[in-house]
Amino acid sequence: MDSLLCVAIGVGLLFLVPVLIGVGIYNSLVRLRTMVRESWSDIDTELKRRYNLVPNLVETVKGYAKHEKSLLEAVARARAAAASDNGTVAHQSDTEQRFQDTLKTLFAVVENYPQLKSDHAFLSLQKELANTENRIQASRRFYNGNVRDLNIRCQTFPASMVASLFSFETAQFFRLRLESERQMPNLEWE
Repeated sequence: MDSLLCVAIGVGLLFLVPVLIGVGIYNSLVRLRTMVRESWSDIDTELKRRYNLVPNLVETVKGYAKHEKSLLEAVARARAAAASDNGTVAHQSDTEQRFQDTLKTLFAVVENYPQLKSDHAFLSLQKELANTENRIQASRRFYNGNVRDLNIRCQTFPASMVASLFSFETAQFFRLRLESERQMPNLEWE
């Protein structure tokens, strides 16, 4: 009887251990997927913060640079396009890149307006925008770190089997197109 009990326990453990490992892997995949979603939400929050600052910036510039109407309209269009984009991460990063390009152009044009560069409201908005850019970069790094962890987990054995079984998918990194665009734009003047 004791040997039968030992065999039953052994067979039970033989089935129970893989099930427990599978449950652990499943739970880790759920945690990682949730962290990716949460970190994307953090990026979204910081981008919206930037989108809300830009109209004030445009209004301030408009008072000084009246003949830059086409540039200010381009900034407004790029902001609207980026703010309304709810597509894939790759598509949103492209839209975001176009918006950043128009902001860079705006700050390049501001160089021609010394009074604007010294305006208190403009300087305050510029400082807040620079702070927001830093927060966006930090959020992107956090998001990409979570994507990396999820992707590694989904692609390594035995987690890849559980990921495939329960339809877990790898996530896309938030990337910029050009190496020169990987640095934050200089929003300050000497």
